[in-house]
Amino acid sequence: MEQAQFLGKFSPAAKPYNLPAEGPKNHIPSLNLKSMLFIHFFRVGKKNQAFFKIVVAEKGKPTRAGRFVEELGTYNPITKEKVLKQDRIKYWLSVGAQASNTVHNLLISEKIIEGKKIDVHKKSKKIAEKPTAPAAPASQTTTPAPAVPAPEIKPVPASAETTAGKEQKPAAEPAKPEPPK
Repeated sequence: MEQAQFLGKFSPAAKPYNLPAEGPKNHIPSLNLKSMLFIHFFRVGKKNQAFFKIVVAEKGKPTRAGRFVEELGTYNPITKEKVLKQDRIKYWLSVGAQASNTVHNLLISEKIIEGKKIDVHKKSKKIAEKPTAPAAPASQTTTPAPAVPAPEIKPVPASAETTAGKEQKPAAEPAKPEPPK
């Protein structure tokens, strides 16, 4: 009898958390369906042997240790092997989950969704910092500046090049004799 009381809370009839009466629609207690859901890569695998799970998770929450809503597939960049659950991906996108840029491009290449690929590479700072010259209005006419010829550069003789880099020392003066003591 004591044993039955002890196993009572661990019995299969005991529920770990309360499920809604209509079924496990929202079966994860911490999931807030109004928050943003993202479909993104979750890296697993060893160092230099990357392997990714494609998961649905809340934005801003870590996906470590299985803290994601659902696994939608896998991607191995070394062997280029892709396993995707098309019906579940389409479901989550219809519910309002957004795919990360890389996953979006993967879904387009696998023809699960249609659209244009998103550029995921960072743009160079040199290109981004170039200011664009404002276009002059057509009503103002400007006369082009007269062309000024560039000054001619005369070649320097070879002997002048070698002496130009060295200091010219004055000729050595004869040594003065020391005064007697």
